[in-house]
Amino acid sequence: MKTIRDFDGRLAGKKVLMRVDFNVPLDKETGAITNDLRIRMALPTIRYALERGARVILMSHLGRPKGQVKPEFSLKPVARRLGELLGADVKFAPDCVGPEARSAADALGDGEVLMLENTRFHAGEEENDPEMSRQLAALGDFYVNDAFGTAHRAHASTAGVAEHLPSAAGFLIEKEVDYLSRATTDPDHPYVAVMGGAKVSDKIQVLRNLLGKVDAMLVGGAMAYTFLKQQGVEVGDSLVEEDSLEVAGELLEQGGEKIVLPVDHVCARQIEADAEARSFDDEVPAGWIGLDVGPRTVELFKQKIEGAALVVWNGPLGYFEIEQFAAGTEAIARALADSGATTIVGGGETAEAVEELGLQDRISHVSTGGGASLEFLGGEVLPGIAALE
Repeated sequence: MKTIRDFDGRLAGKKVLMRVDFNVPLDKETGAITNDLRIRMALPTIRYALERGARVILMSHLGRPKGQVKPEFSLKPVARRLGELLGADVKFAPDCVGPEARSAADALGDGEVLMLENTRFHAGEEENDPEMSRQLAALGDFYVNDAFGTAHRAHASTAGVAEHLPSAAGFLIEKEVDYLSRATTDPDHPYVAVMGGAKVSDKIQVLRNLLGKVDAMLVGGAMAYTFLKQQGVEVGDSLVEEDSLEVAGELLEQGGEKIVLPVDHVCARQIEADAEARSFDDEVPAGWIGLDVGPRTVELFKQKIEGAALVVWNGPLGYFEIEQFAAGTEAIARALADSGATTIVGGGETAEAVEELGLQDRISHVSTGGGASLEFLGGEVLPGIAALE
C-alpha cells in the first residue's frame, strides 16, 4: 500500500484530494462540535501535504442525511474548527461536486485548504456511483485516503475515486493498518483478546478469526450471558441472544479453555442510574440483570492481561454509561494502560471509554473506526484499503 510519502517531490502546486473522517459528534440543540478528536487525527497528513506546497481539498461525510441536503449535517462548523486547529483559513465549498466545487478547487493556491460540503448530501456517495466518483476525481491530481472510519464502505469518495487518480494512504490509515495487522498476522505471544459489548452476533467473525490466534479470550459485557446460558449457567433476566446460542456453543467448542467467562456479576433489577446494584457469584438470580463484571472477574482478567505481550480490546465489559456499572470497563482500561504490552483498542464505545478515562496516551493504539476495525479484526477485506493496494 502506497502512502502520501510516495508522492514526495510531486506535491508542490498540485491538488491533493483527501478523504478524511470528520463525522464528529454534534450537540443536538446548538450544533456545536462536542468532540474534535477525528479532526485532530487527520492533522498530520493535512500538514504534510501543505508543507510540501500542495493544494488540499478535503472530502468527508457527516451523519446520515440519506442523499438529501440537510443543513444540520453541514460541514461548515467542521471547516471552522479545522481552521482553528491549523491556524489558517479553511475555504468552504457549498457542494462537493458541480460547478461551485470545481471553481472553488480551481481558485485554490499553494498551501491552501478547501473543505467540500458533505458527500452524503448526494445519494451517489453511498451507491458508489461511477459518475460521482469521476466528478470528485476531476477536482484533484492525487488522491489520499485517511478516513479509516469509512474504509469498510465502498463509497464514491473512498473506493470509487481511487480508480481515477494516483492513490495513497494517509498517516492515520497507515497506522491503523500497521497496528491492526499485528493483531491478525503473526501476532506476538502471549496474546490476549478482551471482547465485550452487547451482542455475539455483531462479533461472530472477529471471535472466530481471533480464537485461532490468541492464547486467551476474555469475554464480558452482555454478550457473556449468551455464552453462560449455553453452558447451562443461570443468567436471570440478563440479555441473551437466543438466536446466537448455537454459535456460542460452536465458539466454546472451538476455543476450549482459551475462552474465559465472568465468574461474578454486578446486577440490578432495572437499567437505571439510581438502580440498586448488587454483586452475585457464579449465577444471576431470577429478576436480576447482569450489567457489569464483578470484582473476582476483574482480578481474573487482570491476571491474564499482566503477562501478555499483545492485548486487543473491543467492546465495554458493562453498561459503562451508568456509573455503578462502569467499574469493570474502567479496571480493564487501566490494566491495559499499566500492562507494558502492545495494546490495541477497537473504535466506537471502547475508544470512548478510554478517552473518558484520559488513558488514550497510555494505549499503543486507539482505533478511530468502530465498524472498520471490527471487520479488519474479522479478517475481512476493507474496500477503502483494497482500492489503495
